[in-house]
Amino acid sequence: MSSQANLAGYAMVLLGASKLNRILPMMMTPAGTLSPARVFVIGAGVAGLQAIATAKRMGAKVEAFDTRSVVAEQVQSVGGKFIEIDLGETGQTKDGYANALTPEQIELQQQGMKDVISKSDIVITTAQLFGRPAPLIVNGDMVAAMKPGSVIVDMAVGTGGNVEGSVVDETVDVNGVSIIGVSNLPSEMATDASQMYSSNLFNLVTEFWNEEEKSFNLNMEDDILQACVITHDGALVNETIKSIRS
Repeated sequence: MSSQANLAGYAMVLLGASKLNRILPMMMTPAGTLSPARVFVIGAGVAGLQAIATAKRMGAKVEAFDTRSVVAEQVQSVGGKFIEIDLGETGQTKDGYANALTPEQIELQQQGMKDVISKSDIVITTAQLFGRPAPLIVNGDMVAAMKPGSVIVDMAVGTGGNVEGSVVDETVDVNGVSIIGVSNLPSEMATDASQMYSSNLFNLVTEFWNEEEKSFNLNMEDDILQACVITHDGALVNETIKSIRS
């Protein structure tokens, strides 16, 4: 997931920049100074951090928000400004993913982000919940507040979408604002995505393959196996899948 999310973060910035009606970096020319484009990234996981870093390298002014205030330092380390919005207690899962917000917290988040979004040229959303539909973060009022020619890239469009009006594998125009919904972003960089994915699978298989005995050594106490094995000896053993089924 991390390797593919890295590529997705990179792809989102390129898609947004290609659709935007202006350049990302500041330019000082004899004809005047062009101010840098403003990019707002919502969600600072693997994909979000890569999007921040990529947009910053391309010369944009980058801001970011995540419900996990602990990632503020990570956002700053890749060149972004972390936007503080007080949502009360949020936290994260044991695996480092953001917890689902309450309806009241989502409303506070939307109110806090609306001003930033209205001033942004590109908005990138990356919020997804494992096994559940993605949360709606950018509503119609927030889209309407953006300048014509602005762009939104919705990474979560394939699982319900973070943006009101986003459509799977389509780019829609809402009063001059383009909403890009690509459900398979890593495929935009297919060569690297395939190389990284195959490497992931190869390393996973060889980790538990006994070359001398020509057999797999499946120690179900191993943390990696506990996380990725779903069934074993005819039983459902994955705790995450069990919780979803229940």
